[in-house]
Amino acid sequence: MNILTFDIEEWYIEKEYHGDRKERYQIFDSYLNRIIDILDANQTTATFFCVGKMATYFPQVIQRIAGLGHEIGCHSDRHQWLNKMSRKEAEEDTRIAVDALEQCIGKKIRSYRAPAFSIGESNKWMFEILAKNGIERDSSVFPATRDFGGFPQFKSKKPSMVNYQNISIKEFPIPTIKLFGQVVAYSGGGYFRFFPLAYIKSQIKKSDYAMTYFHIGDLLPESKSVMSRKEYEDYFKENGSLMNRYKRFIKANLGKKGAFDKMTRLIEQVPFTNLAATDAQIDWNKAPHIVL
Repeated sequence: MNILTFDIEEWYIEKEYHGDRKERYQIFDSYLNRIIDILDANQTTATFFCVGKMATYFPQVIQRIAGLGHEIGCHSDRHQWLNKMSRKEAEEDTRIAVDALEQCIGKKIRSYRAPAFSIGESNKWMFEILAKNGIERDSSVFPATRDFGGFPQFKSKKPSMVNYQNISIKEFPIPTIKLFGQVVAYSGGGYFRFFPLAYIKSQIKKSDYAMTYFHIGDLLPESKSVMSRKEYEDYFKENGSLMNRYKRFIKANLGKKGAFDKMTRLIEQVPFTNLAATDAQIDWNKAPHIVL
């Protein structure tokens, strides 16, 4: 099972942090249209995890995606890291986001992904919040250590039923590999831009479970600039030292030039479907059960 996902927040991030420039929206619209055309040409549907504020400020973007038969999932309300929120803040963020998206498309939202995969051991109570808001399947677990999230204590690399307190939720963790002693992803973000396409395809073919995660901003060929200290700290909510900002700059620009074409070839050469369709194919009685 190969799952195709996109995280959609660029329009909102531009409006909130970068000056509300109309020319940037035009670029994002253009790349979204290209992605949709590629999916249509390959008869492929994807899950688009969208921030709630996209439904508030840019409902036409969400409605266009949904109207073409793709699944809309929730990607929080304001794209803030959940592991830097209190439980009360996370509850409010999730409630507002799910409601905004449902009002926008007129359908129940059943899938969720946390910004930066920021559900882990310290805030596993998020599963209760998700269930309370009608979420049935989650894709927030990155089963390794990473900069802004990570859940190395999570012991399954396959779709699993998570049991926490009195709730159960279907979890689709990010697939990882072990490379030079480190556990890393290979099929999304900077990892996708770093690894050659042939290597990514070989890893997908080796496994019976794979998932991509793409951001439009990561597919643009232009280089991002180094953030100012204030920009960094406002967005990432951590120390904006020069080292931290340059590490983020390098990761944000690695391999961007050919990323869109690489993604296109992957979709053309590997069969994909969305999260909802994959869920329907799984016998959950036989899936791993993870008690947290």
